[in-house]
Amino acid sequence: MMHNEMSRRRLLGLGAGLGAATALSLAGCGGGKDATQAGNGGKDYTGPKVDLKLWNGFTGGDGDIFKALVDKFNSEHANIALAVTTFKWDDYYTKLPGAVSSGNGPDIAVMHMDHLATNAARQVIIPLDDVAKALGLSEADFAPTVWKGGLYQDKRYGIPLDMHPLGFYYNKAVLQKAGLDPAKPPTTKDDFTAALTELKKSGVQGFWVSPFQFTGGMTFYSLVHQFGGSVFDAEGAKATFNADPAVEACTWLTDLIKAGHSPANVGQDADYLALKGGKNAFNWNGIWQINDLKKSPEVQWGVAPLPQIGSKPAAWANSHNFTIVKQRANDANKVSAAKVFINWLSEHSLDWAKGGQVPARKTVREGAGFTALTDISSLAPELEYAAFPPAAPGVEDVMTTFYDAFQQAVLGKKTPKQALDDGVAKADKQLADNRKKYGS
Repeated sequence: MMHNEMSRRRLLGLGAGLGAATALSLAGCGGGKDATQAGNGGKDYTGPKVDLKLWNGFTGGDGDIFKALVDKFNSEHANIALAVTTFKWDDYYTKLPGAVSSGNGPDIAVMHMDHLATNAARQVIIPLDDVAKALGLSEADFAPTVWKGGLYQDKRYGIPLDMHPLGFYYNKAVLQKAGLDPAKPPTTKDDFTAALTELKKSGVQGFWVSPFQFTGGMTFYSLVHQFGGSVFDAEGAKATFNADPAVEACTWLTDLIKAGHSPANVGQDADYLALKGGKNAFNWNGIWQINDLKKSPEVQWGVAPLPQIGSKPAAWANSHNFTIVKQRANDANKVSAAKVFINWLSEHSLDWAKGGQVPARKTVREGAGFTALTDISSLAPELEYAAFPPAAPGVEDVMTTFYDAFQQAVLGKKTPKQALDDGVAKADKQLADNRKKYGS
């Protein structure tokens, strides 16, 4: 298994670690003078030398690029020494709350957008409104959904670094062998269905439906929104993924298996490995796979925005955010220096994009440098209709229930309607528990 895609399986952290850490009492952390307003919001740092710890989950090729950027930052800032510790994402989200509670947490933490509210509610991270204000950052500088996703109870806890959507990968050699134009991947439901029919005639099951969150669950999430549905209601109080649009989306995927366009019981990551091995033609997967495919020159591949199967375009996406971690003993110098790093790397997000991410800052995203990264920038248009996981406390566990319900349907253990009904019943209980737990 290639380490890049295997590690990225943890993109959402799967919620298990945070759920297990619910009992932690973090409210007592950070005694003494409030350090959240330390410094000038990241413009510069002129204090004494400080050592900072940063935790992240970049275990793939993106980790090498991230560390190189940290080295560059350290070389340019004599009074700030930043040390990086990297965990697998699921281990990372398990370790962080306990480390903060015991006083052994990092100063800076990279966090996915859908984990911000939970960690803010648990007082693992501190507000960053002054950073946004001092740097003149506003919603206009980012995709609106990403910017709003950093808010919890009207305070900002995350500064967005990037966005990573799902993309449509296709094997050109397989398409050509089936008599299809490798330069024109399908963009509509009819095109997609017609291509699968031709592929089947040539002996290829064109689109393998994975029962796992990575990547079948994210494909289903995209399709729920494409068919006009949603996972939760507007208030985030009720699960809605058993409504007609979601059932239609789930049925469309399970029907592909029944029609012989996908094997049953596809293994974890087997859909992607089949694409690379020429055993299928199409794979919906994360933007992070671009760099992995570049390591396989023997594979003739392309990438494009997801086809529109439903009534409107939509694609699953998430975002990495920078956060500052709450400490037992506040150190205004460390907080001030941490803000300087967050600002610096945000401004250098074009370099970070080479790791397989779309820069969060609009000015960087629209610049010639990013456009020159043709494969990665080809997915940037999806940000106009990206469907980000909801940013609400405890949502990680509820999303796991959503993915588990989908898995039951894909494995044929339940009909799509029954699987989603059962999932919603469990999800509604989780949402009610979260309201009690987090007081919102």
